[in-house]
Amino acid sequence: MAIETDSIELVDGGPVADPSAFLIEPPRTRTKRNNGRKSRTNFEMLAWLFMRLSGIVLVFLVLGHLIIQLVLDGGVSKISFAFVAGRWASPFWQGWDLLMLWLAMLHGANGMRTVINDYAERDTTRLWLKVLLVTATVFTVLLGTLVIFTFDPNIS
Repeated sequence: MAIETDSIELVDGGPVADPSAFLIEPPRTRTKRNNGRKSRTNFEMLAWLFMRLSGIVLVFLVLGHLIIQLVLDGGVSKISFAFVAGRWASPFWQGWDLLMLWLAMLHGANGMRTVINDYAERDTTRLWLKVLLVTATVFTVLLGTLVIFTFDPNIS
């Protein structure tokens, strides 16, 4: 049973500290960095939404890929250069693999960007890690896209 007397609250006969001492600041307070300005974009919200949606799509793409390639088509022992050449002769499989590549790389890069933002303490370290991340992501996506679209099954 709580009884309030002046600014001290008594609970079961004993004094308790002022409850306002336990208040936590709201998360969006004015700081030196933003001076209370609203950001012009909702980049972080869009990045958060992308992670959820791409994750859902990737689950279906990857599980579908594994079920079709490994279970229905005879397993790992059937995968060879000729098998890949036969698959990538179809625009459907090229599109499937391209979508899986792009979503997986962008999903992973967005996750790494979040880790960099959380753990890199200095601004210059954060900048260079993000530059390295973007460079690696762009290189891998471009190289993978190039391989998928220029794959030649007649290489001897």
